Formats: sequence, structure tokens, C-alpha cells
Amino acid sequence: MTGEQLSGQERNALLAELKTHIRDVDHSGPLFTLENDNREDELLNSRMLFLLTYETTFDFDELFEDDQLAESINLNVARHAKHFPKTGRKEAPTAMEIQAMSETLKLLFNLSQYYPRHLPSLAKSAPNILKILCRINLATPVLQSPVTYLVNALLNLSVVYDDRPHKDADANPYFPKPDQYCNIDRLISILDNAVCTYTEEQLETLATPLVTLLRKVFDFAPANVRPHMQTALLPSSSDRSQPLGQSNTLASRLLRLSTSPAAPSLRESVSSLLFELSGKDATNFVRNVGYGFASGFLMTHDLPVPATAAEGWSTGQTDGDPGEKLTNVDGKEVNPVTGQIRDMEPAAPEDEMTEEEKEREAERLFVLFERLKATGVVNVRNPVEQGIQEGRFEEIE
Repeated sequence: MTGEQLSGQERNALLAELKTHIRDVDHSGPLFTLENDNREDELLNSRMLFLLTYETTFDFDELFEDDQLAESINLNVARHAKHFPKTGRKEAPTAMEIQAMSETLKLLFNLSQYYPRHLPSLAKSAPNILKILCRINLATPVLQSPVTYLVNALLNLSVVYDDRPHKDADANPYFPKPDQYCNIDRLISILDNAVCTYTEEQLETLATPLVTLLRKVFDFAPANVRPHMQTALLPSSSDRSQPLGQSNTLASRLLRLSTSPAAPSLRESVSSLLFELSGKDATNFVRNVGYGFASGFLMTHDLPVPATAAEGWSTGQTDGDPGEKLTNVDGKEVNPVTGQIRDMEPAAPEDEMTEEEKEREAERLFVLFERLKATGVVNVRNPVEQGIQEGRFEEIE
């Protein structure tokens, strides 16, 4: 239960109970100290401070400045990261350790949300949070504690890197050497797992923070990482063997979520992600996802719709012509509305008529041509009559 779900009276009662569990309030030192390496203390202290972030006048600035709150949080996160080594065996964290870590991550998120001026000091936890997220065993379903708290904690910490896009890549914990893709691939893998597991209504609450984090990371990703994210999240050539959004790939599932009436927040976040992956360019956006999926987002955001977007053919002008960009992907002509490769579109269906239907149609045409002849406006020979005279019709009894 979060602080938002508690009434003021319930919150105060829980705070009083937590204080009695921690220590004698009148004869105790600071709640957070760098020397305190006890997970039960961490759980109780983090939970109490987390509750104090809601509807209280508690002065967290004083804790940041006088009691090394950020440093204590960063140290606790670092301690948890040691339970998830890259190589070698280590005893799995206990339930108490996982709960303590979850409470610390919840506190970190709220502090980053309500006290943004302390983000630079809190952001020092980002490398260890990313390490834990990459190395932790994922449960099924995937978006549950502590994974959701790890993702949420990263949401605001990423802001620290927003003012230096495509620069200082070596110092950016989101793209570590030697594998700059490891964190991105982990986030995308979690998203892929989630969209295959949860309903759209569940994803509205659970997956929106993850999609938002991917958007923020793409915004400051170095130039060599951006194409990797685009390849992983945008439709591929194999998706275009049928109208976009109809396969079971992650890209197709995201396209379907981008028009979901059951998940308005996620719908907006996914559409924004796909638009940003397209370079925030309307023509590239339509080219990548098809006019059918792009039109709603473009119109609701007052973005110009490419003039040739709804046409089913290229204007056939120069290589730089927008119509050419919309209807050719990887050298293959595509339908700009559905995104499907033209050569793979089904032929127009021809309805087979029964013999009785053919006979009725012939009679209808005969009557129409006789009426046309009777007007005297044109001199036309009834093709049905001509066929009978030439022996191309047989009377069937």
C-alpha cells in the first residue's frame, strides 16, 4: 500500500507504529547513517521517510544537507547491487533484503520527484540500479516488485543526462562499455515480456513508466545506440509481409497498443515513442508505422500530415520526393496506409456467382440495354441479344 492510498489518520498511526519498532525516539541518533548496515533498519527507515513525503511539512532538505540522506540512500543501493554480481556465484538476496531494497527505491523515486534539486546527488545510484535490473532474475509476470521499483527509480534519475545528448557516452551509466546495448536490451526485453503477458488495462498502469523511460533514454542516447533501439522497436521488413500491426512481434504489439481505447496513457506514450524513434518527422513516422496508425497521433498533436500519406501510389518524381519516401522501404514498394509490401498484398477478391445469379444479371442487363435503345439517344446493340443470335447462349430447361 502506498502513501497515496492511506488516509491522514492511517498514515499518522502507521508512522507512530514504525517509530516504536525502530528505536526510542527520544534517545536515538539520525534515522539514516552511513554506518548502519542493517536491512531491517533500512526497511523501516525507508518506509517511514517514504510516508513522510506525502502531505507533511517534514523538511527533507535538512536531511539532505545535514544528515547525508542522499549518500546513505546511494550506499544502501550499492550494498544491494553486491548481491547481483556479473560473474561467479553469490547467495541470493533474502526476502528481507528484497523488501528493504524496494522501500529504498520507492523513497528514492519520491525524493527525486518532490526534491528535484537533489537529483544530481541521487543520480549516483543509477549505475547500481541498472546493474541490479540487468542481473536480477525476472519473475513471471515480469512487472512486479522489485522490477517496477527499479524502473520507477530510474525515471527521474535519467533527467541528469538529458542536458548532454549524444555526448559523454563513456561516462553515461545507461550505455556502459564494453556493451553499450546491455541496459537497453534489458528494458526492451522486459517490455516485450510484459506486452505478451498482461491485458491492455493492466499495461496502462504497469507498462507506462517503462515506455516513458525508454523515451527518455532514447532522447539522450549516443548516435551509435539510436539505430539499435529503432531496429528493436520499429516494424521490420518481415512485419510488412502483412498489414502492419497484425503479426505477433513486439513492434506489432506496440502498434496495437498505440490505438488502444482501454489504455489512454499508454497509448499516448507508445505513440510518442514511435514518433520519436522516427526522428520526430511526420513523413518518417508514416513511413515507419503506416498512415493508419500515424494519423490519429499527428492530428491530435496538430502535426502536418504528409500530402501523399493517404495515397496508394508514389508521385514518381525525384528521389527526395515525399511520396517516394512514403511508398518505398528498403527498396520495396509499400502501401503507405497499411505499411504492407505491395507485392505481398492479396489480389482483389472476385466473387464467384452462382448460375442463378448469372442468369438474373443477364436478364437485368438485357432490360437495361432495351430501355437504352428505346430512348433513341444512342444506337447500341444489346450484347445479350447479340450473344443469343450468335449462338453463345443455350436455353436451359
